[in-house]
Amino acid sequence: MNTSTKDEIKGTVHEVKGKVKETAGKVTNNPNLEADGNAEKNTGKVEKKVGQIEKMFEK
Repeated sequence: MNTSTKDEIKGTVHEVKGKVKETAGKVTNNPNLEADGNAEKNTGKVEKKVGQIEKMFEK
């Protein structure tokens, strides 16, 4: 599996985990958990984008 594909998969996983944490933070009224989830979701988006950019350079 290419590095770019792995980055995209990791990014997607982080994005999903972040969304879950963010939602859990909202439901439990825990602003720290919500902020952690938002940060992880954004990290996942960046990681996913890096994988997509790497794919373009591999071609």
